[in-house]
Amino acid sequence: MQDPGHPVDDASLLAASAVGERTAFALFYRRHLPGVLAVLVSETGDRELAADLAAEVFAAALLSAARYRPEQPTALPWLSAIARHKARDSKRRGRAEQRARRRLGIPREPVDDHDLERVDELVGQGAAVLDLMARLPEDQRVAVHARVIEERDYREIAAAVGSSEEAVRQRVSRALSSLRKRMKESEQ
Repeated sequence: MQDPGHPVDDASLLAASAVGERTAFALFYRRHLPGVLAVLVSETGDRELAADLAAEVFAAALLSAARYRPEQPTALPWLSAIARHKARDSKRRGRAEQRARRRLGIPREPVDDHDLERVDELVGQGAAVLDLMARLPEDQRVAVHARVIEERDYREIAAAVGSSEEAVRQRVSRALSSLRKRMKESEQ
């Protein structure tokens, strides 16, 4: 798609995906799979279910790619919201599916050890991001957690921390920039 030294932003990848550019969506998927799996494992506590739901999350993202509106430098908060929604739906759906499987005597389709190892590896990458977040200055860590993880708006965060919206925006921007830099350094 583009030179790895100059990554394409998520909004551009999703716009290209919306018109059928497969390599764009493949890059988007590889970029965000670890974070999505980390959210899903956290929400469900089940690595196998997280692996299954990740496919649903990215399918939903692809179907709504044309409607994506970038509000942040990364689409991870958007994907995380989809993941949490899919996890909640799965919990509701899962109860009915388990009862039906028991009545019909159909076992749950197992995921092999290699698949589970890959999920653990990818979740570990998501955990690495959380570890890097823990190293941020407290004001930046609080701001980026509230904005990216909790998906709160800048006005709400500013009121909670007793600061201006502009200061919060600056903290989030600096934190995300620092995280990108540290992630790039750790990959080398």
